[in-house]
Amino acid sequence: MRAVGLPGTAGREDGGDPAPPPGLVVLGHFDQPPGYGVDRPRGSASWLFTWTTAGRGRLWQGGAETSAGAGDLVVLAPGVPHGYAVEPGARHWRFWWAHCQARPSWAAWLRPYDTGDGVYVVTPTPAGVHGRVEAAFRRMHADARWTGTGAPPAPAIPDGQIAVAHGSAARELALCALEEIVLLTTAGARPAAPRPGLDARIRRAQELIDADPGAPHTVRSLAADVALSPSRFAHLFSRQLGQSPMRALREARLRHAARLLESTDLPVERVAAASGFASPFHFNRVFRERYGIPPGAYRTHH
Repeated sequence: MRAVGLPGTAGREDGGDPAPPPGLVVLGHFDQPPGYGVDRPRGSASWLFTWTTAGRGRLWQGGAETSAGAGDLVVLAPGVPHGYAVEPGARHWRFWWAHCQARPSWAAWLRPYDTGDGVYVVTPTPAGVHGRVEAAFRRMHADARWTGTGAPPAPAIPDGQIAVAHGSAARELALCALEEIVLLTTAGARPAAPRPGLDARIRRAQELIDADPGAPHTVRSLAADVALSPSRFAHLFSRQLGQSPMRALREARLRHAARLLESTDLPVERVAAASGFASPFHFNRVFRERYGIPPGAYRTHH
């Protein structure tokens, strides 16, 4: 399908460019010259994901506006007037785009990049993930065109062709590829700035805790990982970070549990185990102490 054949919910009669109907997964790859632009005064009924590979684009939604360059993921939530165009002065804008209904789990990943009015700007993304993101978009485009018989089409950069996932298997495969894109970009963007004066060994121990809080870390295992004796490690960690290693581990586990409650439907007992808590009863008690409500109520609230 080409752009001219795309079904729309907003037409020229209301002053807007067409947007895909809700429920579809629609995507494509464009390389547009100066003068290209889309204006939707009623917004779209679905989420819009854009990934810029070259040139620059300008996107606006409600009162928020942003510029997108290579390696930037910009996401627009549904229901708010929006538009996008080649940025003035840019020679072109080459980008992937996808309309779909976002999975609920993506909300927690995108939240730190909310710039207002339903605009999420995920930047800067590490150069090391750009190739994999590009490959995921190609795979998404191929999977969306799969009929369910034989092998899916081979991934390739489309020449202006728009893919619409009609079958349930094609939709789910396409959304899995987009989920990989969202996770890759949101996990690597905006790395925390190193704390000034922090010992490199303590920083490394903190990174080990944050990377896998559910692992069976102990003072002894963390100390061994950073080549310190347990007593020296515990003393240095507490002095530099203001809390003991085990207190920092418990806080990391509680944060991880909160993210799982927000973004998955895992039973509370599974959340406790995945976060490193051996006892669901202990988990419920410390979670309530930390967040003021039990895990089940936290999930309902969020």
